[in-house]
Amino acid sequence: MGKKVAICAIAQVKHDPDYVSMRFQNMLIECFESIIKQTGVTFDMEKGIRNIVTCSDDVFDARTISDNGVTDVVGAHFRGEEKIAQESINGLGYAMASILSGHDDMILYMGHCKESQAESRLMCTNLAFDPFYCRPLGMDFLNVDAIQARAYMEKSGVTDEQLAKIVARSRKNAQKDPYARVNRLVDAKEVMKSPMLADPIREMHYYPVTDWAYGMLLCCEERVKEFTEKPVWITGYGSCMDAYFLGDKDIASNRALVSATDRACRMADISDIRKNINLFELSDHAAYQLPMWAEGVGLVDEGKGGAWLEEGGPDRFNVNCAGGHLNGNPLLLGGAARAIECFLQLRGEAGERQVKGAKRALAQAAYGGAGQHQAVVIMES
Repeated sequence: MGKKVAICAIAQVKHDPDYVSMRFQNMLIECFESIIKQTGVTFDMEKGIRNIVTCSDDVFDARTISDNGVTDVVGAHFRGEEKIAQESINGLGYAMASILSGHDDMILYMGHCKESQAESRLMCTNLAFDPFYCRPLGMDFLNVDAIQARAYMEKSGVTDEQLAKIVARSRKNAQKDPYARVNRLVDAKEVMKSPMLADPIREMHYYPVTDWAYGMLLCCEERVKEFTEKPVWITGYGSCMDAYFLGDKDIASNRALVSATDRACRMADISDIRKNINLFELSDHAAYQLPMWAEGVGLVDEGKGGAWLEEGGPDRFNVNCAGGHLNGNPLLLGGAARAIECFLQLRGEAGERQVKGAKRALAQAAYGGAGQHQAVVIMES
């Protein structure tokens, strides 16, 4: 096997607040058929797809073993099928490892989430905490994010007005992406008047409920020309898990993200991301996370997030050109959405939002209370 893994093709449905007319199987089949049409790949046991990786969540799907409901749709009958039940970017890492190890030469990777099915995202994410001490307190991703947001804003000098501008920029950028969730444009003044969800996080500071599905075909270096003339290579991957209990870590720290970025950059042989990477896709499901994760990947010096925003850092470094997670991705699938935007940019297929001359991109994803788990992927054209 070669030393590189290619993404040969991607497919997605448009992000939507509530796909009342489609079950998640219907969303996936659109992506599946598109991948087959783009690449001509088959399920032949000798030369075709033998292993599939899927990403879904039992809680959001309201069923145990959520991948049971999609095996036929993704072609997994009499094939290997593995499920990622955490942040979707880890599916890319899993597929990459399967190919680099020589276990397989291609992987079909598909994911889905209908957040609109859940009665409450807060009830879903409350289950991420331990059942004896934290769940009874009502801890969920939102109120834990709020604790982190306050600590980070004080540390890095980030203001409510700057967070409002992040929201306005996200929605403006998303207008250029035909697959983005449709949200109306807002200005900073309107955002600053939106009600508090959990101080200091306002209603518009938090990503909206969204349904989405996607597919990707990954392949080894030797066979890539069978499926595409324009591969995008995964050259680096790193992940890191911080302490589970909030009291066991510095909540304003980026320790896990710094470690994940370092691993990905060493694998991709990158010494300076500010010089060597052309665009950044950060999973900012809450507005304060954009500067915080920018610090974590090394795009901004620690504690300088506020000054970076004031100087126009997000536009200068091509951060979240399609609106980012804040405009609307399912929480579970933020990493896959970031990787797909990198893929389109590196192929020169990003339309109005295309970053000129983009050759190398970084996709980041976070999951768990206060960004407990972090992962980074480096991609190149």
